[in-house]
Amino acid sequence: MMIRYASYFIAALLPLLLFRWFAPVSVGEIDFWLLWLLAMILVALPVVYAEIALAYRSVDAPLAGMQKLTREADASPIWRSFGWLAALVSVVVAALVVSGVSTSILTALADLNSAPAVPSFAIAAGLMVIAVLLSLVGVTPLPIGLGLMVVGLLLGVLNGLPNIDFAMTNVSLAEWARAVALALVSVGAGTGLYWFGQNLVSKQAVSAVEEEKSQVKSKATDRSHRATRLVLPIWILQLLVGVVALFISGMVLPPIGQLLYGIGVLFVVSYLLHYSSQQLAHKFGLLVSLVITAVVALALVVIIPPIWLVGILVIVSSVAVLLLSIFTGWQMKISHLRKSLNFGSEGLYNLWRVAIRLVVPLALLLALVGWVMQWLS
Repeated sequence: MMIRYASYFIAALLPLLLFRWFAPVSVGEIDFWLLWLLAMILVALPVVYAEIALAYRSVDAPLAGMQKLTREADASPIWRSFGWLAALVSVVVAALVVSGVSTSILTALADLNSAPAVPSFAIAAGLMVIAVLLSLVGVTPLPIGLGLMVVGLLLGVLNGLPNIDFAMTNVSLAEWARAVALALVSVGAGTGLYWFGQNLVSKQAVSAVEEEKSQVKSKATDRSHRATRLVLPIWILQLLVGVVALFISGMVLPPIGQLLYGIGVLFVVSYLLHYSSQQLAHKFGLLVSLVITAVVALALVVIIPPIWLVGILVIVSSVAVLLLSIFTGWQMKISHLRKSLNFGSEGLYNLWRVAIRLVVPLALLLALVGWVMQWLS
């Protein structure tokens, strides 16, 4: 039962985890939130459809699935790098939020006169080790993490919501870059998390015996397996949680709230690390992949400053989404995608195809230019 709702838990959690890293500087800019809504429609929504379509078509996890799909499409192995990048994105997200939580926990303990005499990066490293161990549990920590985070946020709400002065500002490429980044990371587009979640559901429902795989593929074309029935609830949930995260992104939590929120984040991070290690296990086996995930996560959280992790996340996630959109739009066979998506009308399919082939790559390239301009300035 928990596996079936893993994608919905992730959809609710990602905006809460990541809005603070992209929203505060623009929290009162009405034009920024309009750009974010536009990016959610033009970029994030088509990409989530693409992930689900590839999940239905490959009947496997992202890394293994991309190998099948590239062979099927007779495409270059370079497109398989999406699976590797998706696993890396999840680890970078884990490192970024653990870095932020370690600072919050130290602040909360200091307010309670219980702060240990250790640096923030040491706390972050310890938290990451705990998250790696929790990752062995799989999906189970997700609802626990969500519950603890919600309780922590409610304690902050009792102290009062931040006062936000909304105003229109000048639109720029840098603003579009932040809006696209926020749409991608808060939705989880390009991480492969929804692809992975759908694969977990398929594994639960269907035996992994080789001769039954053809039956699984035929289910993707059944009317009960329309991609819209999975994608739209996820996207709408992220939109609603994103609006909530907008109003609370600058909220100050009381010490107990910070501690509960931090512990909740740790449970969520464990699932991100579980996802990454499961992907790498396709190549290296579970034990080696767990060690690789732990080493990379620890290196990121100890060595790389959080502000740099934000830049790494923007670049890696943008490149991953760009690869996914080009492969899906230009390399996959039209008939395969049409069957996997199973739209109710040909017009909707054509709109999606135009978006994934042209709109998404162009929007991403403009966003990357905006980020470069912002970093150079």
